[in-house]
Amino acid sequence: MENAHTKSVEEVYSYFCVNESTGLSLDEVKRQREKWGLNELPAEEGKSLWELVLEQFEDLLVRILLLAACISFVLAWFEEGEETITAFVEPFVILLILIANAIVGVWQERNAEDAIEALKEYEPEMGKVYRQDRKTVQRIKARDIVPGDIVEVAVGDKVPADIRICSIKSTTLRVDQSILTGKTCPLMISQPSNPFPVQHVYYLLFQGTNIAAGKAVGVAVSTGINTEIGKIRDEMAATEQEKTPLQQKLDEFGEQLSKVISLICIAVWIINIGHFNDPVHGGSWVRGAVYYFKIAVALAVAAIPEGLPAVITTCLALGTRRMAKKNAIVRSLPSVETLGCTSVICSDKTGTLTTNQMSVCRMFVVNKAEGDSCSLSEFTITGSTYAPEGEVYQDGKPVKSSQYDALVELATICALCNDSSLDFNEVKGVYEKVGEATETALTCLVEKMNVFDTEVQSLSKIDRANACNSVIKQLMRKEFTLEFSRDRKSMSVYCTPNKSRSSMGKMFVKGAPEGVIERCTHVRVGNNKVPLSKAIKEKIMSVIREYGTGRDTLRCLALATRDSPPKMEDMILSDCTKFAEYETDLTFVGCVGMLDPPRQEVAASITLCRQAGIRVIMITGDNKGTAVAICRRIGILNEEDDVESMAFTGREFDELSPYAQREAVTHARCFARVEPSHKSKIVEFLQGFDEITAMTGDGVNDAPALKKAEIGIAMGSGTAVAKSASEMVLADDNFSSIVAAVEEGRAIYNNMKQFIRYLISSNVGEVVCIFLTAALGFPEALIPVQLLWVNLVTDGLPATALGFNPPDLDIMEKPPRNAKEPLISGWLFFRYLAIGGYVGAATVGAAAWWFTVSEDGPQLTLYQLSHFLQCGPDNPDFDGLDCHVFESPYPMTMALSVLVTIEMCNALNSLSENQSLLRMPPWENIWLLGAICLSMSLHFLILYVEPLPVIFQITPLDTTQWMMVLKISLPVILLDELLKFMSRNYSDFEMPTVLELCVELYREFTLFYNN
Repeated sequence: MENAHTKSVEEVYSYFCVNESTGLSLDEVKRQREKWGLNELPAEEGKSLWELVLEQFEDLLVRILLLAACISFVLAWFEEGEETITAFVEPFVILLILIANAIVGVWQERNAEDAIEALKEYEPEMGKVYRQDRKTVQRIKARDIVPGDIVEVAVGDKVPADIRICSIKSTTLRVDQSILTGKTCPLMISQPSNPFPVQHVYYLLFQGTNIAAGKAVGVAVSTGINTEIGKIRDEMAATEQEKTPLQQKLDEFGEQLSKVISLICIAVWIINIGHFNDPVHGGSWVRGAVYYFKIAVALAVAAIPEGLPAVITTCLALGTRRMAKKNAIVRSLPSVETLGCTSVICSDKTGTLTTNQMSVCRMFVVNKAEGDSCSLSEFTITGSTYAPEGEVYQDGKPVKSSQYDALVELATICALCNDSSLDFNEVKGVYEKVGEATETALTCLVEKMNVFDTEVQSLSKIDRANACNSVIKQLMRKEFTLEFSRDRKSMSVYCTPNKSRSSMGKMFVKGAPEGVIERCTHVRVGNNKVPLSKAIKEKIMSVIREYGTGRDTLRCLALATRDSPPKMEDMILSDCTKFAEYETDLTFVGCVGMLDPPRQEVAASITLCRQAGIRVIMITGDNKGTAVAICRRIGILNEEDDVESMAFTGREFDELSPYAQREAVTHARCFARVEPSHKSKIVEFLQGFDEITAMTGDGVNDAPALKKAEIGIAMGSGTAVAKSASEMVLADDNFSSIVAAVEEGRAIYNNMKQFIRYLISSNVGEVVCIFLTAALGFPEALIPVQLLWVNLVTDGLPATALGFNPPDLDIMEKPPRNAKEPLISGWLFFRYLAIGGYVGAATVGAAAWWFTVSEDGPQLTLYQLSHFLQCGPDNPDFDGLDCHVFESPYPMTMALSVLVTIEMCNALNSLSENQSLLRMPPWENIWLLGAICLSMSLHFLILYVEPLPVIFQITPLDTTQWMMVLKISLPVILLDELLKFMSRNYSDFEMPTVLELCVELYREFTLFYNN
């Protein structure tokens, strides 16, 4: 039934053809169930395991690697001689990588559906209905409730369907709607208007919410997928998860790399067509073609950074550990990097920007009153948490509340007209509320005032929690409570003295100032009662208006007494319409102003966001005045900012045209009285401007917006659904933790660029090496199994350690990077080529050195080396040469050792993108030094520990050969220092002359030496 809250009770009964006293017949129940189905959320049809596995192989790089593995298996199958076993190592290792990648991917996909399944947690198991087959209420399974059922709910029940309230059987009905609105608020019958926001539809109860107090009967108007929870489930299922900026960049990079690899592999194979018939292949064109095809496969293996996914995952995982220490728990690893380019943070107010601990900060009593004139005594109270710690100040000086008679009575009202208490949580070491936030604020105020000078210093924290309240409650006994109602906007208690036998007592009243003061006839001055004149009333109301509209926008409560109430036996407590009559002839005692104070650290975090170019938008369900006041206090809005163009209520936003809404989002700082749908709409508009948005939320209703935003941030105190739909959970619900996470995300991205640069330049070097050997006709310098070892193990350790690089000091002084900014810029690509070119040339040069120069080598000519495939007894160019020398493991060992050593030097270069090693020495990252030592140890392991040299087709080197390895490798540091110098001093379009470079380098070296 649509808009059930706008229909009268009779219209609802008529629509469902149901009678309140008897309910539906069994035949009607059957018809409704056939029409609407069971009252449950349908199971989500997830992907099969095989579908998930196949999805992991859709990535282009993975497919190329899989193809290389398959081809390697085929080639290994036909391998002959001693190389048969070692030939299978390469495809086996590649397949292991792909299997591990698939397992991780499937696991992540399985977890992605948690948000939808978590909604079932809010489906109640049982419900109470009236049906014609029984005369009394009956308990049935909630799944069997159908639209039209007459349903009864009472305190402690979970609402089993969306229900239109027909009658309230208690004085009040309170519903905990926190899973939908994030707030616990009393639910009162009132005349609604249409349209009405969900959290203000007082005639409707929503499935999954909890009855906190009272009893009601209503008609089930929606069940199953048609309930509000069901609609949220559909919205979540329809929301597609966008790829993170890093994932998009890596996909683009993969496509580009795949094309380059394909072209180079084809080029290498075509270049060597003329060598297919060389004698070494036995004159067989087919064997020659297969041989060079193997080289092309080796080139593909060399070009693909197999270790990159593992290193990225490890770096992100390390980042999540650091974030966890800052109370930001990351659920989705790629989101760690996304935080680094966050440009807008949409934050809830309550509990995130504020403490979510209502505190009384101002109060006043009447000091003097004569005729139409009066003076007030105003006080301020320190302390912004539920801890019973704080002082009462007047005119900036601390005062003892016990010296003010009016304050003693005010504290008495706060303690007795109250159902809350404080509790010390020994596990967390903090004070927590038991009851409603407003009443807990009054309980805490009583403890701070300590009007009877109770000795509290020696008490334990558990006993201290309610010590002062207990003293007051020992003096007076609460007989009964006249519960709050929306009509009179107040509540009261009837109390009698504990030590007196008299049944005559007092009524203590608290409520909205305009409602309470209207029923006051006197005002308390000290211990006396003074008539409340119109002028005095206006004076009091003007101060209250100042409290409510000033910088703090306080929530005010008036406190009053009825000194001579009717006798208890004369009061009809079952008739709530008479409560206002009993709360008349009141004496005004005082007024307290409270607020949910901003967290102390939030203002500094907002300033940091502004420096970092991040816009903060407050999104709250509270009223606009309160929201704007908090925004001004914490710096989201400045005093000179135009509120009209920067702050909107949900209804004001809806009344704008689509174009105006789009424009409003570009400069808005505050949205108040918003619905969950507004959050999703705001995210969509921001994404339309290419903003990277972080959105906070804690309720079930927030889940679609959390899933839609690039970074969904759930509160640690939020619902399981919100947490499951988010990428990050704040353990302390603190906005400052978001800012710390953004800073960490930026640092991680910078480090990620460094190890990607390190790995890619290494791969470029390997490609250059294989391409040069093929183009020059040299023997293989590196084989696929060696390349895999270098890519996965030797390079992987330093790359991971680069994730520990310290962040730049000015990291939060730069604007967010553009999410579409390429991972590799033109200048960076040139640096990759320059370093990679040197790596490749040095590797080939090391192998050529052994063939042509080394005293232990054959000392060939370059012609013999480049035409080694023509070596044979009938070729005079190779007269007297043993052709088996080209199968020696020494040149491969030299090439591999140079490659490994040069990569270790390159790791040192990657400490910083632009800073010299003279400015940022290696010991800045001790983990990197350890990783380099471990990588070299592993290289020595495969060199000197049998049978590893056989598997990798290498052999131990002597001291002379190691000295040559160092001579060839170390110059890469000088080359990168030159490139860094150019990055620091010149743009991409300003290329210096050689003389200018020499002069600038000399100046930098002299400066460093002098310091």
